[in-house]
Amino acid sequence: MSDTVYLVVVIASAALLAVGASLAIVRAERGPSMLDRTIALDVFTTTLVGAIALEAAFSRRTDTIPILVVLSLVGFVGSVTIARFASVEPEDEGRIRTADEVAAEDAARREAEEADRDSAVDPEHHGGSPEGEVR
Repeated sequence: MSDTVYLVVVIASAALLAVGASLAIVRAERGPSMLDRTIALDVFTTTLVGAIALEAAFSRRTDTIPILVVLSLVGFVGSVTIARFASVEPEDEGRIRTADEVAAEDAARREAEEADRDSAVDPEHHGGSPEGEVR
């Protein structure tokens, strides 16, 4: 009885993995954007890992674990790489600034903060305490 239940669970899992992989391939083919294709290929890689794990569990083999680890790492590194190159960053973002540039940016930031603080002072009260003030 338990062998029949085990076989039914394996067949149902394999069918669901096949449907997921098929839908991922369709999404990768249709697109429309590069990120859609990336996600679809990531889902396909995940279903492939699931299928190999299912086969390993069904045949009671442990020698496929390194294959699972390598395939998972390849999928992860591929997704991160595509996400890195698909992201948009400012032109100067990847450049290392010199100490002079950092000091100039800090001085400009301090001047802007002081200008904001000076413009926030009420000229009528010269920045005094608002206690007892009626407006």
